Amino acid sequence: MTSALLTDQYELTMVDAALKDGTADRRCVFEVFARRLPDGRRYGVAAGLGRFLTALTDFRFGDDEIAFLRDRGVIDAGTASYLADYRFTGDIRAYREGEVFFPNSPVLQIEGTFAEAVVLETLALSIFNADSAIASAAARMVSAADGRPLAEMGSRRTGEWNAVAAARAAYIAGFGATSNLEAGRTWGIPTMGTAAHAFTLLHDSEEDAFRSQIDALGTGTTLLVDTYDIEAAVDTAVRLTDGKLGAVRIDSGDLPSVVASVRAQLDRLGATDTKITVTNDLDEYTIAALRAAPVDSYGVGTSVVSGSGHPAAGMVFKLVAHRDASHRDASHRDAADGGAADDGWVPVAKKSAEKATVGGRKQAGRRLRNGIATAEVVLTTGQVGPDERPLLVPVVTNGEVDPAFLGVQGVEAARAHHKMAKAELPADASRIGRGDPAIPTLVI
Repeated sequence: MTSALLTDQYELTMVDAALKDGTADRRCVFEVFARRLPDGRRYGVAAGLGRFLTALTDFRFGDDEIAFLRDRGVIDAGTASYLADYRFTGDIRAYREGEVFFPNSPVLQIEGTFAEAVVLETLALSIFNADSAIASAAARMVSAADGRPLAEMGSRRTGEWNAVAAARAAYIAGFGATSNLEAGRTWGIPTMGTAAHAFTLLHDSEEDAFRSQIDALGTGTTLLVDTYDIEAAVDTAVRLTDGKLGAVRIDSGDLPSVVASVRAQLDRLGATDTKITVTNDLDEYTIAALRAAPVDSYGVGTSVVSGSGHPAAGMVFKLVAHRDASHRDASHRDAADGGAADDGWVPVAKKSAEKATVGGRKQAGRRLRNGIATAEVVLTTGQVGPDERPLLVPVVTNGEVDPAFLGVQGVEAARAHHKMAKAELPADASRIGRGDPAIPTLVI
């Protein structure tokens, strides 16, 4: 299935006009970045790179797509001919998936002809904005959980395919499992789930429901104990498993007091190894409020798949440089310096009030002192310094996608990289509350 029409019309009308005026083959650099972080966020988490690269390989205009565009009058015959042969042949550098980012971090840098690069705007933003928002929220929840495992279970609170992407982003940011089976199949994420209240209500008694679930799944299962009376349900659950029940789940009530009461009851009945997992509209604030409670794990739904109040990461896609008239050959490449500017690049930038951009083909590095980040350094000329970890890495070269960033392998690499990048942040970066970005961004 093609991803070519997952886009906005103006991208193709710009290509149509650029082909007519001769600027379509001018080599350009576009960057994806966020001007600011959402209120209260001290860092963001870049997610979606693997999904974007997969969609890029499927970005093709077939006969049906071109016929649709012609019928709507979006393009003419010349543009139709160009699109029929479209293949991205340029270069893309990016922050590794799972990397933390700050205002003006160039998380994605696309270099190619104007025509082949500009059409990727909506595809890039729709993926990076959604996935990064979810990963950023998930990372805060992981910090709030303070080492206790979290499971993503928000499929019923978003679109069906959005749910698969959300599970992936949350897993990269540190969640341990998902309830979504397609996410498990596609991305290799561990899956979990046992029973809902409907299963208890189906049976003539709660004991019958528990007995059925234990017979099917074993004593290590998790029983949902708040359908009727929690205290009675816990008594029944312990009795049926001889105190060897794996876990109970609580999905309602004043969680701090209910959890404390259930823990005391389990211990009193000898079920000291039975765990307690809680659900019930959790977010990073309610998770943080449960730190002192004897909770063993959390299940999070609506707040994680919706970005916990910030469903988009605020990223934009802007042209920041193009070749001058003497460097119009699309095959031109600089020396393998990772993207340093040369005399052929013309920086371009918006000057709009509150929407100004910084022109130039950039480098970026994380400035470190004793392994702890002190600044995000974004350079419009030159290279990152010896005390700065380079952030932009090649992910597409001459149109060829690096497979290391794709599939299950890419997800696991992103999860590991996120853990490393988050560990570099100052200790107060994970504080749940309002504050400035954890480190300043220095644009040099």
